[in-house]
Amino acid sequence: MQKIRVLLLFSCICIFSFPLQAQQEKPLRLGVAGLSHGHLWEVISRVERGDFTVVGVAEKNDSLREQNRLRGKVDASLFYADLEEMLDKTKPEAVIVYESIYDHLKVVELCAPRGIHVMVEKPLAVNMKHAGRMAELARKYKIHLLTNYETTWYNTNQEARRLINEGLIGEITRMNIYDGHQGPFEIGCGKEFTDWLTDPVLNGGGAVIDFGCYGANLATWLLKGETPKSVYGVLNRQKPDKYPKVDDDATIVIEYPSRTVQIMASWNWPMNRKDMHIYGSRGYIYQNTSTKMAVYADRTLTQPEPPALEAPYNDAFFYLKAVVRGEIIPEPYDLSSLENNLIVVRILEAAIQSSKTGKTIHF
Repeated sequence: MQKIRVLLLFSCICIFSFPLQAQQEKPLRLGVAGLSHGHLWEVISRVERGDFTVVGVAEKNDSLREQNRLRGKVDASLFYADLEEMLDKTKPEAVIVYESIYDHLKVVELCAPRGIHVMVEKPLAVNMKHAGRMAELARKYKIHLLTNYETTWYNTNQEARRLINEGLIGEITRMNIYDGHQGPFEIGCGKEFTDWLTDPVLNGGGAVIDFGCYGANLATWLLKGETPKSVYGVLNRQKPDKYPKVDDDATIVIEYPSRTVQIMASWNWPMNRKDMHIYGSRGYIYQNTSTKMAVYADRTLTQPEPPALEAPYNDAFFYLKAVVRGEIIPEPYDLSSLENNLIVVRILEAAIQSSKTGKTIHF
């Protein structure tokens, strides 16, 4: 009798554990909303990896839908002109968005009631009105609403946070964050991308939105969701002949109760850059690239090699799958989290308002 009980127990364990394991190993059913974003290469370069399967693609622009870099990787029958039709016919578990920032809200409005999780490209939204509505829908329908930043997957950023949390440089007193490149036209971004990237409605702004979001995101993360006291923004057009409708250079000064963060976002740098200087009461950390950094502590300057990040924390698609499958529960103010990115949009909106009025915006 005891042997029978053991066999029955083992059978029950098998019944319940094997389907769960199979579900976790099964590729994520991924939908793609829009094809105009320059970061579409992230899907193209990973589509044959096996952790996700593109089950549907929605793009309203006929010519872009017929001629795009994803076409050779995904069956033509899976391309749709209408997002709602794609969602209902292909039933993705999650959708990643490569539309204008303005269109992020529309995608969430269609996905959330269907229980489909969403990852948007940075930033979350063009303004707080859109961001607030997106958050309301995500919470109501209990979907994950994530934001993808390239810098989330930098070895140096994660190592900098670990060292800060260990107290190596003391309390953070100042952060200077630099992001940008020579400009979207200058680096050869496609017309389908620049048409909305340089539109003040569809993108919400220029460099302030495109690159200011990185600094706001990292500061919110490193300061564990601390609310700013105030934001002051200066937006300029250094190349009005190329970017007549939006800023191409932005400086954002964020004041916290005991520290200052300065974000320098520009389409006028002579090189590509996504780096930051973090100063503490006992030292500093210079995050120079995704793999190189300098640390000054105990009166000693070192250049440690940060450890490589491991899956699923090293890649947006590994991370998305792990979150959707319940293997990861995002912490508040994680780089991709909704909480963090609501603060990001609030900072960017304040910087734009400050630039227009010339006044500091108090939170």
